[in-house]
Amino acid sequence: MPRGPAAPSGPRYGAPEPPVMPRSSWLRPGDKGHAREAGQDRRGGPSKQPPPKYDDKVVAVFVHHTDSPNGYDCADAPAIIRRITADQTAGRHWDDIGYNFLVDRCGTIYEGRAGGSDRPVTGAHTQGFNHRTMGVAAIGTFTQGAEVPEAMTEAIARLAAWKLGLSDVDPRGDVRLVSSNDKSRFDKGEAAVLPAIAGHDDGYRTDCPGAALKAHLPLIRERAAQLQGRSA
Repeated sequence: MPRGPAAPSGPRYGAPEPPVMPRSSWLRPGDKGHAREAGQDRRGGPSKQPPPKYDDKVVAVFVHHTDSPNGYDCADAPAIIRRITADQTAGRHWDDIGYNFLVDRCGTIYEGRAGGSDRPVTGAHTQGFNHRTMGVAAIGTFTQGAEVPEAMTEAIARLAAWKLGLSDVDPRGDVRLVSSNDKSRFDKGEAAVLPAIAGHDDGYRTDCPGAALKAHLPLIRERAAQLQGRSA
């Protein structure tokens, strides 16, 4: 008896993985973050840092800005990321940088939180909504009137198209997420329907990602859908 067509082996609407600079491109040997990758502390013993945590998949992307100066040379982006990491680890006592990815004004994408850029790493970027989501931070401050570089929005769209495509999520659609604590805009356990590509302020009471960058999210959603091969 003839067999029917084979079931598709991957998502129907996918997008290629964009170039991503690994953590080693911005971490220096001896930096705290290297202990997590090596599983050792600086003295060669077992690391006291908890291992990365993972979700089953990524169904939404939260867009942030780093609230740092805009007029930087892109060659300085690794140093900027190190400073952000130091603030979040030493200053706030987090175990690692919270963002899964960061994007500079030239459109270069950097891996942020450890665990593997191709895996659904649980971040620490949006109170209440870190599970099954990805956090990407635009390096700079994008409040009302700020210029948002096209290279930056294109990189965010490519990153979102790839990550959401792995779960067959339409970047233009909405997703259902459940708040994990009462510090978000929603009570713990409350279901929220949010854009698949959302601003930080959609899930948390904040001005992030800035009014200028927030205004670009509809275009980022459309571009990500186009990159996935979706029709209008």
